[in-house]
Amino acid sequence: LVRDGEVVCSLVSAPALGRRWWATRGGGAFADGSRVRVSAVSSLESASVSTTSARRMPGGWKAIVQRAWSNRGLGDFWQHCLVAEGSLDVACDSVMKLWDYAPVQLLVEEAGGRCTTYDGGEPAVDASFVTTNGLLHDEVVSLLGA
Repeated sequence: LVRDGEVVCSLVSAPALGRRWWATRGGGAFADGSRVRVSAVSSLESASVSTTSARRMPGGWKAIVQRAWSNRGLGDFWQHCLVAEGSLDVACDSVMKLWDYAPVQLLVEEAGGRCTTYDGGEPAVDASFVTTNGLLHDEVVSLLGA
């Protein structure tokens, strides 16, 4: 739900997984009725990361994957929901549409994380998108820009 150009409520539903996530601006983030928070992982070497299209990732992604504790490709919206609930620490998508990033952006931010483009800009239509637990964000964005 967008009000005055700002996403104020979001819902992500995954019937095949039997999961549902939602958030309200200033009201927190939830999964299946329980409040969620991003992880407290503060080093890339201890991080779990995910991307949907490794062949379309910038060169810096290789450095992230090589340093990360674990790398998986878990799919579009789901990987960002997993960042919000603390199961992943970093998730990246090369190109996102508004309906892809707007719901998960609010979810991740209300769970305590950060969302930007690979160069640290505001998420936008047809741009890249990275979500993190916040603690790893500056380092990840720096590596993605390398």
